Amino acid sequence: MFCRAKAIIIKTKSISYRNLEVWKKAIRLARVIYELTNNFPKLEEYGLTSQIRRSAISLASNIAEGQVRNSKKEFLYFLNVGLGSLAELETQLIIAQEISYISLERLEMVLGTTDEITRMIKGLIKHLKSRKPATNSTQNSKLKTRNSR
Repeated sequence: MFCRAKAIIIKTKSISYRNLEVWKKAIRLARVIYELTNNFPKLEEYGLTSQIRRSAISLASNIAEGQVRNSKKEFLYFLNVGLGSLAELETQLIIAQEISYISLERLEMVLGTTDEITRMIKGLIKHLKSRKPATNSTQNSKLKTRNSR
């Protein structure tokens, strides 16, 4: 009994959204966005600054929310919403560069990060879509294997 509980706890810890590299990268991006937008004019506090920050926050939040849901279908849905947040963020940053709030160099640096996160999310989506759902017999055999160790 103790071994089975230990195996379940270990498995649960290993699939936390906090362990996903894409989530960690999204959190780092949000921090960069906050630092970047600190230099925006005060008149944009409730406009572009707020919009850009919300998009960055939404990205990491959707990855986390999708991962803790009870189904692969919901996780896939929230990953796709995250891709939408990334597209919004990129668009808003391009506008910020067009109106001289950020330099082209900073824009390219952030877009490099958003491109990387996009690839990571799309890779995760592809992986999730390719996984076959586990049957009860498969799950039971995995637990038996763990318990016999």
